[in-house]
Amino acid sequence: MTKPLISIIITYYKKKNFILKTFKTIKNQTYKNYELIFVYDDEDLTDLKYIKKYIATFKKYKVIVNKKNYGVARSRNIAIKSAKGKYLAFIDSDDMWSSKKLITQLKFMDYSKADISYTAYKVIDKKNKILGIRNVSKEINYKKLSKYCEIGLSTVIIKKKFFKKHKFPEIKTQEDFALWLILIKKGLKFLPIKIVLSSWRRTDNSLSSNILQKILDAFKVFYCIEKKNLIISIISVVILSINKLKNYK
Repeated sequence: MTKPLISIIITYYKKKNFILKTFKTIKNQTYKNYELIFVYDDEDLTDLKYIKKYIATFKKYKVIVNKKNYGVARSRNIAIKSAKGKYLAFIDSDDMWSSKKLITQLKFMDYSKADISYTAYKVIDKKNKILGIRNVSKEINYKKLSKYCEIGLSTVIIKKKFFKKHKFPEIKTQEDFALWLILIKKGLKFLPIKIVLSSWRRTDNSLSSNILQKILDAFKVFYCIEKKNLIISIISVVILSINKLKNYK
């Protein structure tokens, strides 16, 4: 297997208590051919000096400072434009990776000729206590994905070439879910990997834990982006929400 460059993208907004743990799990990767692209998405620059000091210990990195808080979708799109890697890997600024995360997924993707891969992951709290495991299916298709998004953003590796024509829709939450639906309809080969290689941190004040916001944005995904009619969009949100509750741990 060749050793292509991976662009690791992190967006940051008020996660000082966790960001060093995230950096350390990147540093500990057994696969070393990567660049780190860090987007500081906060008008308050208090944490910037603290973060830059640690980022400077990486061999290849770039720090982008947004003029204001743009949100994760636009911030990731900005980072992608600066990425030089053949592959993109995403990690939220309070999540963590197994040390063999990158190399394991690259090997699976190289063998299967997949365009995008994602894995099972742990759910942890602010003290790193394991709350549960989110497993993935043996295979995925548009119908299954639209009913339940099993794809954790911090588990994803994807070929960069697909972002020439696509980007994360700029909504507050569900932006990754919306993009996966777009890409799976385009015929990209999605590869679920039934190995736990990441940890997603659930915090009380995280945007992704805001249930009402996620429901509203799910409706936007189906009605505004997927162009389904009103009734189908409402039904789709209900099904998505029920399945989310079933898998909530």
